[in-house]
Amino acid sequence: MKAALHTPLATRRGLLQAAAATLLAGARPAWPAADAFTWVPAEADGAALAEQLDQGVARGELLNLHGVFVTRGGRVLVERYYPGPDDRWGRPLGPVAHGPLVPHDLRSVSKSVVGLLYGIALAEGRVPAPDTPLLDVFAAYADLARDERRRAIRVADALGMSMGQAWNEDLPYNDPRNSEIAMERSADRIRYVLDRPIVAAPGTQWHYNGGTTVLLADLITRGSGLPLLRYAQDKLFTPLGITEAEWTAGPSGQPAAASGLRLRLPDLARIGQLLLQQGEWQGRTVVPKAWLTESLTPRLPAWDGLKYGYQWFIAQNADGSPVWMAIGLGGQRLVVAPSLQMVYGLTMGNYTRADQVQRTLAVQRLIHAAVR
Repeated sequence: MKAALHTPLATRRGLLQAAAATLLAGARPAWPAADAFTWVPAEADGAALAEQLDQGVARGELLNLHGVFVTRGGRVLVERYYPGPDDRWGRPLGPVAHGPLVPHDLRSVSKSVVGLLYGIALAEGRVPAPDTPLLDVFAAYADLARDERRRAIRVADALGMSMGQAWNEDLPYNDPRNSEIAMERSADRIRYVLDRPIVAAPGTQWHYNGGTTVLLADLITRGSGLPLLRYAQDKLFTPLGITEAEWTAGPSGQPAAASGLRLRLPDLARIGQLLLQQGEWQGRTVVPKAWLTESLTPRLPAWDGLKYGYQWFIAQNADGSPVWMAIGLGGQRLVVAPSLQMVYGLTMGNYTRADQVQRTLAVQRLIHAAVR
């Protein structure tokens, strides 16, 4: 298939806490209306990688690849988009001409963004510190606190997906038995998450659990008094110059905090660049550096070769340096390799394919071979 490539924007969801005194900040200054940041093209540096991507798509090897955006040191090495069918949180959109101005589902990459928002809200004193007992801040569910094991769960265990509860997202996301789907369809999402059976001591085992993100988002919205998307816009997206963002609602009518974020691919890369810049953007702090340090500290083993921090996966380069990853269903990725000053984002449409991880890794291997 012939790729319909768009003009690069640069030229015109298988990878403890900071002291409250360190994170708490004063009133945040107003952000300027305009963002002066622009991606700078890196001339021909990524030409070979671009050709490999184009050929892989044409041969059908890089199935359902929608977009690749690779930067190093703030310069764009490769920006490629390919047409193909897509979904919006499981709802078919039909054929889509993917491009730099077209938002894409990020699925569980959304979790990592919520993790950043929690750090911002913590610095503002709007959410509880990680060592807070979780049921202390969900007082409406005081009946659950009669279980001593459940009382031991802390906010940190939600941040690190180590609440010690039964949760199954290994089933397809169109299966009503999938825990995230069952949660979204429940009459009370928060009770559904908090009331799952305890199967391990909190903080001892990592278990993939989108319900943790829903709890964190609820704390953010209650603490800030703002809907999740509005808080994200005010505190993260607008400071980064991201003007187009959507957060798809689940059956409850509330934003699907764990998987509903939609962004343009170059804007997703801005979030990666923010991590490279230790939470600073154009001379101002967007996410406290201390929170990034805590979030990106590997705590428990996750999937093969990966560890987990606070809503972020951490991998390791051959030289031992860290690689930070946000991973979403179907091939959505945000990857930051600080030792290489590299950020890249991927969007793909392999949401229901059993080989989606292999398909995604095929693209990632090309990128890592080209950028050393």
